[in-house]
Amino acid sequence: GVYQPDSGIIRFNGEPCQDISFDIIRDQIAVVLQQPILFNDSLRHNLTLGAQYDDLKLWHALEVAQLRDVINQLNDGLDTQIGRSGIRLSGGQRQRLAIARMILSDPKFVILDEATSALDTATEAALHKALTEFLKGRTTLIVAHRLSAVKQADLIYVLEDGQVTQAGTHGELVEQQGLYQTLYGSVQSHS
Repeated sequence: GVYQPDSGIIRFNGEPCQDISFDIIRDQIAVVLQQPILFNDSLRHNLTLGAQYDDLKLWHALEVAQLRDVINQLNDGLDTQIGRSGIRLSGGQRQRLAIARMILSDPKFVILDEATSALDTATEAALHKALTEFLKGRTTLIVAHRLSAVKQADLIYVLEDGQVTQAGTHGELVEQQGLYQTLYGSVQSHS
């Protein structure tokens, strides 16, 4: 609700957003950014943001986010201080911590904005596999450049200069002339 649409209507399950309070909408949406906002506090507090969760839920979220092993190796575990903006964590660990935070919030609508860009290929593949199960039945909007993040989508929109120039599945778009084929056409996997 920070930005209002210039034209048209944004609907959630057919209801215009003006008819639903933004508090309710915000409760149902989780956003994971490329550079997540983290606080100079413990891992636990950065995960829960003051909400109450039992440790079982925390560890489940960390497992899906591929962070469980990393945190098990830390001397203070969940009570480890991560420093200002999470400086004591790598970029990939910060992104996975934000993903674990999203999992805990149990949203109906997930926005992943270049959320796995700092991960190596193997970790990203394991994360996508674990997230696929979690995201079943949820609406997910993925903003990404990496083929591995894009390919899994039911519907892909290609943006050029702020305009949608193509839409379709990965299989359809690699067959079409256009930016998508230019970027990903050499990867001939139609899965």
